[in-house]
Amino acid sequence: MCSSCWISWHEYADAKCRQILNKDGFQVETLEDGAQGLEAVARLKPDLVVVDLKMPGISGMEVISRLRELDSQVVIAVITGYASVASAVDAIKAGAYDFLPKPFTPDELRLVVARGLEHRRLMKASQQREIEREMMKRRFVTFVSHQLKTPLVAIHQYLNVLNHLDGTDGGRDKRKAWSDRCLKRADEMLQLIDDWLTLSQVEGGRFLKQREKLDLKGIVTGILDSYAGSAQTNDVSLCGDLPLAEYPVSGDRNCATVLFDNLIDNAIKYNRPGGAVRVVAEVSRGEIVIAVVDTGVGISPRHQGSLFDDFFRVKGDATKDIPGSGLGLTICQRIVAEMGGRIEVESESGVGSTFRVRLPMWHDQDQDNSPRSDA
Repeated sequence: MCSSCWISWHEYADAKCRQILNKDGFQVETLEDGAQGLEAVARLKPDLVVVDLKMPGISGMEVISRLRELDSQVVIAVITGYASVASAVDAIKAGAYDFLPKPFTPDELRLVVARGLEHRRLMKASQQREIEREMMKRRFVTFVSHQLKTPLVAIHQYLNVLNHLDGTDGGRDKRKAWSDRCLKRADEMLQLIDDWLTLSQVEGGRFLKQREKLDLKGIVTGILDSYAGSAQTNDVSLCGDLPLAEYPVSGDRNCATVLFDNLIDNAIKYNRPGGAVRVVAEVSRGEIVIAVVDTGVGISPRHQGSLFDDFFRVKGDATKDIPGSGLGLTICQRIVAEMGGRIEVESESGVGSTFRVRLPMWHDQDQDNSPRSDA
């Protein structure tokens, strides 16, 4: 439905076309000349304007030009009785979307109006998506700025304390303690910046640099080895159960490493003393399935739906001292999607969590990244 259609041509066609469009449920306004039409467009702001190129007063071509200045989004269809392709082409160049040569049938009029309104709908939808994307960017920047400001303010306060420790009892030990606090806050900022840049690269399609055959067994085993010290420090046992010789998928090695590094790191950080982390691999229905299973604090059902949202973190007594940017799982989800897979979560508060990554298994034809034809 359009809010209004402005149609300007001779009296018989005016009445005839108004009747056709009214019958189809459109709100229609008809005007005698270009000047009246321009005033009506400014007042009514229609979705579609139908302009007769031959009209009294202001010419149809001038009306089109002035309509574009008045409302750059309005869809313009022109009616011409010149039986000349050249006049229609000139109108299109001036800003019209479509044209209708006289004489025309009711169905031809309906077709042009329907086509014009569909174009208008698509333009508005595209504009709305652009507005939403811009708002998301602004919220994202605002939130990141806030996240960076918090540790910066803390560091500033800590440095002020350091400046006043000279001559105090135990000044050396106090200086070490406050310096450590500064370093911890600085590490938080660096982690946030690193995660932010990684997410930006993933969303911009710059992180997944190439697709090649990857063996997830080698990648996951290497990550498990690298976290042996961290697991021991946190009193968490760490093991892998990857019985096959290889678990081949198509993807980028850097992406796969970031993906499983984040999941295993989280499983250790959000665990409990004496807990365990186990990484299990299997092949199921053409997919490689890697599950990271922990016996940690778990996640309540009301929070599970927000786990992959930007900056979301479960807040509570058990997690308040655990560092993190709230972007790790967002990055994991985007990487899995880029690799053609999906990520699932099962969790219970106080019992633990399982993050299960499903990726398409590598096949020899995956070497050809171009579209394939069965012809």
